[in-house]
Amino acid sequence: MLVAVSDLHVSHPENRRVVEALCAGHRGDWLILGGDVADDLTDFEWVIRLVAARFYRVIWVPGNHELWCTPKEPMALPGEMRYRQLIEICHQYGVLTPEDDYPVYTAENGQSFLLAPIFTLYDYSFRHPSDFTPQQGLERARRAGAVCSDEFFLKTYPYPDIRSWCNERVQYTEARLNAVSEQLPMIFINHFPMLQVLTQSVQPQEFSIWCGTQQVASWLTRFSVCLVVYGHLHMHGSTVLEGIPHVEVSLGYPKDRQGRDASGMLTVLDTLLM
Repeated sequence: MLVAVSDLHVSHPENRRVVEALCAGHRGDWLILGGDVADDLTDFEWVIRLVAARFYRVIWVPGNHELWCTPKEPMALPGEMRYRQLIEICHQYGVLTPEDDYPVYTAENGQSFLLAPIFTLYDYSFRHPSDFTPQQGLERARRAGAVCSDEFFLKTYPYPDIRSWCNERVQYTEARLNAVSEQLPMIFINHFPMLQVLTQSVQPQEFSIWCGTQQVASWLTRFSVCLVVYGHLHMHGSTVLEGIPHVEVSLGYPKDRQGRDASGMLTVLDTLLM
């Protein structure tokens, strides 16, 4: 069975307890871990170690929170070096990342799929149509009081800014996808939604500029994509666009669940692959 969850945010004690319960009884299953596991390396490694021991195979993509440098970690490495540190932790426990060969998952019906973990960040292009530049989008967000904490904690070294890092990741990922695009139907795994329309319910709407990049939208028609798994929005659910299910798999903060039973927050994907 192929299951997915994102946005564990285990710095919240309630979420930590939920994650321990969610991960029980899945020794034969594959887990997609869609980013925002934790804000610091100690909690991140705790989760990676836990899921690696309890699932047959684990595939992880980074969210924005894993990349933060906060006062809790005064010696935290910035930007690309932080990302590589996360990769090293994953590899220590056999967890696959956007830097590894894409694995093949075979469903119970015998059909095989290529799992493509993606790390592309955002470039402020999910902005209001009246805003022609990222600076205008940022200013609109500031006026609305909707400034993302990434602006303070997400460092981009050695890239001059988040847009430059995003551009590099898009080019790198597109080259990898081109190399395997003729092999099997693909499942895209990204922390961020891949289409701006999926952010329409984000409140305040000005926050959408921190939610993805327009640069990847064409991949959904260029490549043989049958499913997209994402998180970040804390809006658990599924939307079908142009025949492709886009499944948001966030656990989210305790307040986001609004009384929903957290035991059902591990999303089973196999039924969407038939």
